[in-house]
Amino acid sequence: MKYIISALVVSIATMLIACNGNANRTAEMEMQSMTENNYKAFSKGDIVPSNLVCMVNDEYMGKEQFEVSFEGKTYYGCCQMCKERIPKDQSVRVAIDPLSKKQIDKATALIAVTGDRGEVSYFENKATYTNYIKQF
Repeated sequence: MKYIISALVVSIATMLIACNGNANRTAEMEMQSMTENNYKAFSKGDIVPSNLVCMVNDEYMGKEQFEVSFEGKTYYGCCQMCKERIPKDQSVRVAIDPLSKKQIDKATALIAVTGDRGEVSYFENKATYTNYIKQF
């Protein structure tokens, strides 16, 4: 019985780490895989399609994400946990534009890679994106 409980705890911990805690490593592995498969690789500063971004982890994933419809808008998540969290947690559906400092809806935002490991930022429009990217 102890063995079964231990195995269950390890399995749950592994699942949680794979989805949330290890997002940077996952993005890195996906980007490497994507490059190997001749998909378009995105660099820091590039605008990326929203369907390739986990909007819970705010990471460019390099592959199609799970679509989540909520209140007539479309969001994206990388796993079942993210799919379940999007409708329940308003904080994962919004972001702060790094230039204007306004709160914006991720479903309608312009998304760009702004980190070295696939991290993304959300912009309210092309003007705030352009002015922000000039800082790099």
